[in-house]
Amino acid sequence: MSQSQIQEQRQEQRLSQSISAQQLLQAQLVELPLTQLLERIETEMHDNPALETSSDDYQEAPDYADEPETAEPLDDYEQQREREERNDALDAALENIGRDDEELPVYHGGMSSAEEREEMVYGQQQSFYDLLRQQMDETDLSEHERDIMEYLIGSLDDDGLLRKPLDDIAEELEIREMIQTSEQEVRQVLRKLQEFDPAGIGAQSLQECLLLQIGRRDDSHLKTLMNSVIKDYFDEFTKKHWNRIAQALGLTDTQTELLQRELRRLNPKPGASMSETVGHSMQQITPDFIVDTLDDGTLSLSLNNSEVPQLQVSQSFADLLKDYQQNKEGLSRQMKEALLYTKQKVDAAQGFIEAVKTRRRTLTLTMKAIVQIQHQFFEDGDEASLRPMILKDVAARTGLDLSTISRVSNSKYVQTRWGMFPLKYFFSDAIVTESGEELSTREIKAALRDLIEGEDKRKPLSDDALSELLKQQGYPIARRTVAKYREQMGLPVARLRK
Repeated sequence: MSQSQIQEQRQEQRLSQSISAQQLLQAQLVELPLTQLLERIETEMHDNPALETSSDDYQEAPDYADEPETAEPLDDYEQQREREERNDALDAALENIGRDDEELPVYHGGMSSAEEREEMVYGQQQSFYDLLRQQMDETDLSEHERDIMEYLIGSLDDDGLLRKPLDDIAEELEIREMIQTSEQEVRQVLRKLQEFDPAGIGAQSLQECLLLQIGRRDDSHLKTLMNSVIKDYFDEFTKKHWNRIAQALGLTDTQTELLQRELRRLNPKPGASMSETVGHSMQQITPDFIVDTLDDGTLSLSLNNSEVPQLQVSQSFADLLKDYQQNKEGLSRQMKEALLYTKQKVDAAQGFIEAVKTRRRTLTLTMKAIVQIQHQFFEDGDEASLRPMILKDVAARTGLDLSTISRVSNSKYVQTRWGMFPLKYFFSDAIVTESGEELSTREIKAALRDLIEGEDKRKPLSDDALSELLKQQGYPIARRTVAKYREQMGLPVARLRK
């Protein structure tokens, strides 16, 4: 084999290894959630002096090869000062030779600067419980009613709804709190709680939650129609049988569209975005995406990049590399080693900057596809609106590999009008009915949960009974499937739900 062939083979092998290393870096950054990405950037900047933040927060990190030449010549003093700065930068860089292959530091739960800022911001906010307590203190209540109200507030779930039957709460007050009361008295105090903000708080069902919100609107024909839909045609509303609703109310297509749009503005989970853990959980989870839902149903997607610094290759290193390359023949052995080291650091910095940009493009592309598929959920926040979606569906829309979609979906969160959700929340399998209709397993589980939560706790429903009720709602699943879904949701069998 000739020398030229050997040289060509080595060059191709090095190129292949370089591409693989860059792809590996991109895959690693794509998988990192925002807080860990900030830590990785900080570590990379510490280990690579050729990587630094840009002073311009609004521009992309410049490519060191495209930096413009200095327009005007520098005077002798400035040239001397710049040479000294370059020499200092080179000396600092040379000190790191031999430490390039050290492993990155392992983080053991240490709080980053971004997390410290979050603690200062969110740690001072009131919890949802405190906000309701504050409204309670401003309400004219007797001491006895105040005790009942406080217990009711503590009994609300994360959605802000009261799922417990009032007779159970009355019994709990008597047994646990030694407060003598009745179901009727608890109901009267609950009515006062339901006047608190946000609208819909303290409702005992989704239907009541929506009716409470409608009740606060100004009187109008539209309010009357909205009230009629939720009160009289709630079953059709939940199944999105708008043709039946329009026919029953004598609505035109335009009126039906307006009615749908206004109903979408109602919040089915008034406490979801202000749960008991506000001020604490937000310190631990930072959303990677923000999806805003406007009043007209328009969705706005943005990547949470406010804390991510703009990166660039150090100008000193870029200039040093240029100087060395222009004077290769006159370099000593030590300077040639410095040239090699400088080139390695500049290439590594440029590769890291490109990997961060690729991460941003990949995350945005993936989240856009998820929003497109689950558009209805982002509009109304109803879990039943989630469509069946698997990794393959998102990969088909984006053109990305399944492994890339999986990495993006891992440990990422999105902040929405309805609360914060992990991306995995939007993925679910489907069941195909005999008519060919696809039903999301998540939708079926939501219906199953509603049935169990609404059952008579003195006579809980068996799996057979649940299966029959689900079939009546349009979910034809067998008893064994009911049992499987019930176990997956951590719900006990009927005899243990008494």
